Formats: sequence, C-alpha cells, structure tokens
Amino acid sequence: MSRRSLHTPAPDVASLRARINRAKAAAAKADTDALLIAPGSDLRYLIGQAGGSFERLTTLVVPAGDAAPALVLPRLEAPGYADVPTDELGVEMLTWVDGEDPYRLVGERLGGAGRIAVSDTMVALHVLALRDTLGDTEQALAGPILRELRMRKDAAEIAALRTAGSAIDRVHARMGEWLRPGRTEADVGADITAAIVEEGHVHADFVIVGSGPNGASPHHDVSDRVIERGDVVVVDIGGPIPEGYNSDSTRTYAVGQPRDADVADTYAVLQEAQRAAVTAVRPGASAQDIDAAARVPITEAGFGEYFIHRTGHGIGLDVHEEPYIMGGNDLALEEGMAFSVEPGIYQDGRWGARIEDIVVVTADGVEALNNRPHELVVLDQ
Repeated sequence: MSRRSLHTPAPDVASLRARINRAKAAAAKADTDALLIAPGSDLRYLIGQAGGSFERLTTLVVPAGDAAPALVLPRLEAPGYADVPTDELGVEMLTWVDGEDPYRLVGERLGGAGRIAVSDTMVALHVLALRDTLGDTEQALAGPILRELRMRKDAAEIAALRTAGSAIDRVHARMGEWLRPGRTEADVGADITAAIVEEGHVHADFVIVGSGPNGASPHHDVSDRVIERGDVVVVDIGGPIPEGYNSDSTRTYAVGQPRDADVADTYAVLQEAQRAAVTAVRPGASAQDIDAAARVPITEAGFGEYFIHRTGHGIGLDVHEEPYIMGGNDLALEEGMAFSVEPGIYQDGRWGARIEDIVVVTADGVEALNNRPHELVVLDQ
C-alpha cells in the first residue's frame, strides 16, 4: 500500500492561481467545457504537485467557466496532497473510497459538458471508463491547450532551469574523474549517476555514455564495452532538480588523442553548426529557422546524411516538451521559451559527436543555460 512521497517544492500560490486561471481561459478559447488533468507534469504545473497515476482515478477537473476546479482523488491518497494549498487556490477536494464510482463523480461535476479535454498521459483505463460514463461528451487531448501555457516559462521557471543547468555543468566538469581507458561505459555511467545526485538533482533521468562506434547511436544508453585509448565518447546526461525542472546537456570527449585522423576537422564543423543555431535564436525566429541554421554548415561540409534527428526539444517539467526545434515547425519563438540546441554528426560503425546546450529566448536574443566549453575535451589519462 505504500506510495513514494509526493511532497516537493512548489511555486507560490499566486503563480499557481494564475496558471489555473490561464488554463480555464485557454479551455474556453478552445471551445472546451473542462480539462481533466491526470497526475504528472501538467498537474504539477497547475497545483504544484505531480501525484501518481494508479489504478484508482485521480484527476483535476478544471472548468472553462466560473465554477471552481475540483481535485477528485481516492481518500487514501489524500495525505500525499496535504501540501497543496487547495483553499488558497479555490480547488475543492472530492475524495472517494473503494466501492464508489469516481467516474460518475467526475460526470456529476461536469454537469453534462459537451466537450472535454483529457491529459495526453491519462492512462487508457481511466480514459475508457470516463468515455463510458460521459456518453455523448466529446473527448479531446488537453496537450494542445496546455502546451500554449507551458511553452512560455516565467521568471521562476527560468531560474529553476538555470539552477539545473549549472548543476549538470558541474557533473560534466568532473568527467575526468571517471572517463578513462579500461573502464566500461556502465562503470562510468554509474559514477555519473551518483554525481548527478551529488550535484543537486533528485535523480538521474538518463545517462548516455557512447564510446567509439556506440557514439554513432544518438540514444545509446551504456553497455559493457570497454573504453579504449583514442575513443571519442558522447556523454548526454540530465535529470530533475527538487523544483521539478530538468537539466539536459551533452558534451563529447576524447580519451587521449583521437585515433581517427578526421575527428578534429569533423568536430570543428559540429561546433560551427551549434554556434550558428544558438546565434539564430531570437524572438520572432521560427523553430525551423534554428534547425536550418544548424544544418547548413553540416550539409555544406558533406555530413548532412549523418545529422539524423531534430536540432532540439523544449524542456521544463518534462525533459522533452514543446517547442520542438525541427524542419516543418513554423512556430515563432517568444521570450521565455526554453529548449535544447543539439546538432550531432553520427558515422555508423566509427564514432559520433554531439554538442547540447539548453537556451532560453530573451527579449532581444538568447541566454545559454549551460556554460561548459564546446571544444572536444581531450582527457589525458
């Protein structure tokens, strides 16, 4: 019956109240009668608590009109939400016990709504049960409504992202403690995982140590491959800090002088691509403009086919969220948007390289939240 502790630092009440009001207004603008928010990052954004999704229904009902929001949850889970300032937020707590029908409770709260939007991550168990209960009520996804709010970070969110960026920079600064010949990627990854927590994160969300040919796989994890002298190694790491906001930063290392003669020239192209993309970030530029800025130097140097992913992704309470920095996305960037800029060159069977910083759009340009050197770091062991 035990559950992981749900108590975490939350934004101030005024910020949460403003977010709920913006969500209500956004729902109304989208001709949606109510949002049903499942546990997860959307719930944390609105009430300061992520909660947990289990077989028993928990959902925040956010009506588009003047009615108060309601947090519907099992009575046995209520202590986990004790820190949520429901009274100050005007959120009514509606608890239920085993044997009662929580979906009917939600239906009664909605009062015959014609259209609702549910969290993108609400599990099918609850979505289908709500569909059965609500009958002809149209259901849509809440993501398109909420992402318009979450893409634009406020000052407190940007401060948290700065803290996360500095914390992961400190881990990269220590890479020479662990990355050396004779150790496996898994050995190095275990040390990095511990350091991520030591440097201020709640836990490590991901640790990629791609040595030699493994570096040519962008989403490689760690393996039992033994790192060799002369290897180029891609290290992509990140995780959440207590406020819930995430870090994500990639640097590429060489264990001793690289064995392949083309590493220096190829890596210089990657540096230019990453620098060009960051420089292009400003209000009014489109997401696809930034992607194009990264691709031009790589393509002109003959490596276009080896850049096999988008240039970046938004970041905040989720590691991957809107906006996505890629071709075909004509979204105009606005002040407060935060995302990665991470071009890469991946030569299958040989080696790969990636440089990644988190950046924030400012009123007149861009602020990088990671400040480690972009040069290929040669670790002389």
